[in-house]
Amino acid sequence: MKNILLPTDFSENSWNAIKYAIKFFGAETCNFYILHVNRFDNFMTDSSPYIFEEDTISDVYTLTGKLELRKLIKRITKQLTPNEKHKFYTISDYGFFIESIRNHVEDKKIDFIVMGTKGVSGVKKVIVGSNTGGVITKVKCNTLAVPELAQFSEIKEIAFPTDFSLTYDISILKPLYEILEKHPSALRILHICKKEINLNKEQNRNRELLEDYFGHFNHSFHYLTNKKVEDAIQCFVESRNTDMICMVAKNLNYFQQILFHSKVEQISYNIETPFLVLHE
Repeated sequence: MKNILLPTDFSENSWNAIKYAIKFFGAETCNFYILHVNRFDNFMTDSSPYIFEEDTISDVYTLTGKLELRKLIKRITKQLTPNEKHKFYTISDYGFFIESIRNHVEDKKIDFIVMGTKGVSGVKKVIVGSNTGGVITKVKCNTLAVPELAQFSEIKEIAFPTDFSLTYDISILKPLYEILEKHPSALRILHICKKEINLNKEQNRNRELLEDYFGHFNHSFHYLTNKKVEDAIQCFVESRNTDMICMVAKNLNYFQQILFHSKVEQISYNIETPFLVLHE
C-alpha cells in the first residue's frame, strides 16, 4: 500500500494535480492524504499586538480549510470514478508550509508527494513556485510535480537525465523501477553535456549499473551535446512526446542545470510534461 500526500490550496492547479495522482496510481492500493496548510504569514504580522493562543489558531484558522476539504472530497467522489483501492483522508494544518509537509511525510510514512506547477500565459515555461520548489529541494520525499496543463494518459516513455557522475543506490531507483512495472513504458536514459567528451571510468561504471538495473525493461541511452542544457532536454522531450521526466535529487547540480535557472521557481521545458524527483 502506498501513502500519497496531496497538498492543496484549493486552486484549479492543485485540483489538476489531484486528478493526475488518482489516475496515475489507479492500479495501486493507496491512502491519499489531502493537506491544506494555512500558513502563519497569512494571519500573523510583526505589527500585530495580539498574541494568538494555540487553541484559537487551531479553531479559527483551520475551520475554513476543513470546510473546503470536505467540498473537495465531494468533488472527487462526484467527478472521478470511485476506486475501491483508494482511501482519502483530509488534513487541515497551520504553520510553516515546508515544516508542515515534513511533519506529515514522517508521521504518515508518505511514499510520494504530488503537487501542481503553474504556467505562464503566452510563454512556454512552467513556474514551479516557492511551495513546490521548496518541497523538491528541502523535503526528502519522492515528489511528482504536475504542470497545470498536464492530462494523464497512458505513460509510454520516461526520460531519465543523468551525468553518470553519481552512484545511485538501488533504493533511490526503486520507485522508478516500480513505475516501469506498473506502467509498461520505454525508459530513455539521457546524458547531456555542453561539449562532446568521453565518459570517465566512474561514469562508465555508473552507466553499467543503470544498464543492469533496468536491463529487462525497454530502455536506451541517448547522448546529446548542447551549450544550453535546458534547450537540449526540451527538444528531446518535445520531439519524442515524452510522458514524464524522472530525476534524482541527489544529483542537484545537474538537475538545476537542466531545469532550473538562477531561481529554483523557474523551469524551462515542455509545459505539459510532469516530472518526478527521487530522494534517498
